[in-house]
Amino acid sequence: MKYSRLTKEQFEELHQEFINFLATQSITGDEWEDIKKNKPEAAEQELDVFSDLVWLGVLTKVKYLEHISPNQIHLFECNEKSMRLIALRIENEHVDFTTKEGFNWLRDNLLSDSVEFFNAKKDYSEDKYLDIFKMIQSGASITKGELFNYFSKLVKG
Repeated sequence: MKYSRLTKEQFEELHQEFINFLATQSITGDEWEDIKKNKPEAAEQELDVFSDLVWLGVLTKVKYLEHISPNQIHLFECNEKSMRLIALRIENEHVDFTTKEGFNWLRDNLLSDSVEFFNAKKDYSEDKYLDIFKMIQSGASITKGELFNYFSKLVKG
């Protein structure tokens, strides 16, 4: 398995898609029940293959990621060959970006000397989607890019 197995809840949510997946392999509902009961390792493999297909479908659509921690914000734009990063950092332990108050503080103090901006570009390894997957596994969230685009204008300006 390349990515990770979907959770029980995710499988339940994708129940119809999984049925369709089995159907593409000419596996009926009765046959699936038989495989689960008599060939558990084959059933596990089917679950893993389906999980990887779902993940790949999600990862190919990712355009923006963000990772917000108490004193840092990392915003990523996932381009074809590389990833662009805009990072903000603050040395004030009384401000926590993960709270509404911390975000409000950032909005009000954005151009102060206490907020550091970083801009970088990083090429993907040989597997772009695995790179993105690892970032999600380490806490990044898939977004529509509103924060990235907002700060991108500021950094350029």
